[in-house]
Amino acid sequence: MSELVIRQAVAEDIEALCALILEHGPNPWNHLPEVEVRQHLQAIATNATLAVLAEEQGLLLGFVSYRLTQNFADHQPAARAGQLHGYICEAVVHRDFAGRGLGAHLLREAVIELWRLGVSDIYIDRHEENAASAGMMRKAGFSELLTYADPARRPNGSRRSTLCCLRSRQ
Repeated sequence: MSELVIRQAVAEDIEALCALILEHGPNPWNHLPEVEVRQHLQAIATNATLAVLAEEQGLLLGFVSYRLTQNFADHQPAARAGQLHGYICEAVVHRDFAGRGLGAHLLREAVIELWRLGVSDIYIDRHEENAASAGMMRKAGFSELLTYADPARRPNGSRRSTLCCLRSRQ
């Protein structure tokens, strides 16, 4: 029996990550413009983007990418104004391994790494109607902050995004 390996992505993983998300990520709820996805994942080479991945016998099963940012400063508690926070950018699991909790496990690993990097707040967003993503986020401890019109990124369904946050207990 082979063993699941969870590790940080490195520059040599970028092409495989791009291939996985572009093949297994598209659905009516996900906003995945190829040029932006590739630019985001290319930033792994400079550590501007970080990612945790799962593989088994060399097969990439899924990953979660994340960044340090200040893009959600409007949602930060006043006591932490100006502090860096985390943003979970992408989460994808190979369709043959979906529904087994791997996405939630990778999301928890990304959260642990962001806590280790010193952030107090982590943000993630999803299409308002994406039940699978909502469940994965709830399992990882995220709470919904707000839902807003987002037609440029969400052309289907309600055309709205839901922003969620996980705050440290410090």
